[in-house]
Amino acid sequence: MALTIDRNAGKSNRLSSHRNPARLQDYDCQHRAQLLTMAAVKFSIVTPSFRNSRWLKLCIASVADQQGVELEHIVQDSCSDDGTQNWLPHDQRVRAFIEKDGGMYDAVNRGYRRAQGNILAHLNCDEQYLPGALKAVHDFFEAHPEIEVALAGAIVTDADGKYLCQRPALMPHPQHIWFRFMALTAAIFIRRRVIHERGIFFDPRWRDLGDVHWVMAMMKNKVPMVVFDRYTSAFALTGDNMNLKPNAIREKNETNAMIPGWVRMLKPVWIAHHRLRRLAAGHFSLKPTSYSIYTLQSPEKRVQFDVPKPTAIWRNQR
Repeated sequence: MALTIDRNAGKSNRLSSHRNPARLQDYDCQHRAQLLTMAAVKFSIVTPSFRNSRWLKLCIASVADQQGVELEHIVQDSCSDDGTQNWLPHDQRVRAFIEKDGGMYDAVNRGYRRAQGNILAHLNCDEQYLPGALKAVHDFFEAHPEIEVALAGAIVTDADGKYLCQRPALMPHPQHIWFRFMALTAAIFIRRRVIHERGIFFDPRWRDLGDVHWVMAMMKNKVPMVVFDRYTSAFALTGDNMNLKPNAIREKNETNAMIPGWVRMLKPVWIAHHRLRRLAAGHFSLKPTSYSIYTLQSPEKRVQFDVPKPTAIWRNQR
């Protein structure tokens, strides 16, 4: 049984068969109001959730304190039994939908179908937005109306929020993507039409590698995308991340089996070329930086971390 807590949902309107003019006028007024509401909501952020109560609270806080933008935060919780249902339905900052789903990417698709914004993104429970991230993304899309996908950078931390590395984005390459993924989904932002006009949803058959196949689908459909040279997000290695579990390894093997033979034969060439592209993009000559996130020790206030020696090398990762 699904529990829906949606404080922004409007009432449905139906026209009578005799098309009463007064009712038509009332319908038109309400319809215009709904359209204005949709226009005002610039961002729809979707968070899939399952038994991640502590991390979900940090994620929600990082969205709620974004300044200078209109947004809605849709949380799709798959009937978590870890205490999430004790507080999530009462959190005024989100639209909460508690219902069983077919996995993380099915949950994101459900959220995207409900989304009212014209810029969409999904943010997992173990991810956060950095201060000012959404305003920067908003301004970027406003300045580039022809772009439908923005690929930004992300900070990778340990479970305590301490710096591990950072992932500057890189434009996807049709051969490289089989071996090296160019951006974290926490830092990918799309226009509404990618989902609602092009119909490029996540394929829920992939429970762990859906992001790779989703980006491949956008490349196949020639969706206009570009690198947005800014760090917008943080991803925490909590020790329970899905991409480290057996199913993810199985899906990696299945994906590897799909690689064209000639591409597989030239794997060392593609990896070398990928590294050269990263070198040219400045990924190995990063400047000192800092970031501010919520932590399990400080769930109410962001903590700033200074990074005097940043690195784009993520050990033991693709």
